[in-house]
Amino acid sequence: MWAAHRGADGAVTGWEERGPDWRGFATGGAKLLFRLGPGDAPRICVTEAAIDAMSLAAIEHLRPDTLYLSTGGGWSPVTAAALLAVATTPGVHLVAATDNNTQGDAYAGRLVALAAEAGCSAERLCPAADDWNADLKKQEQETEERRREAECRMPAGRVKGEASPG
Repeated sequence: MWAAHRGADGAVTGWEERGPDWRGFATGGAKLLFRLGPGDAPRICVTEAAIDAMSLAAIEHLRPDTLYLSTGGGWSPVTAAALLAVATTPGVHLVAATDNNTQGDAYAGRLVALAAEAGCSAERLCPAADDWNADLKKQEQETEERRREAECRMPAGRVKGEASPG
């Protein structure tokens, strides 16, 4: 998948790339912010990778009050400035939705500090697994297992071994 990073003006600055066995960023591109959702949302969820922003959005059923962002794992001065611009919007609540590991902890710390600098509220939201994509995959697997179980159940009107009606 390719996930475009855009500036506040909507111009594409680069894109995250991810396949089954690889991940990277567009050669010559600039990591800024991947954005999914309304630009004026009061709730801002920041992830490290676009796949995690999209996965969290799927888990939350794409909340209409939320802008899902990814920094592509980068924290350049322009990325920090773009995050600060979003966080200084009055009434914004920043959610550090980073990975459930030490790198995610450090990243969340930077985001919470940025929120304090911007004067907005902030919280940390952790996936149960290592990242939001793993949580989404597990959720989909459990849903599929429940669906299969429901399909395999014998109708209540029949007893095992009894011939089918007709």
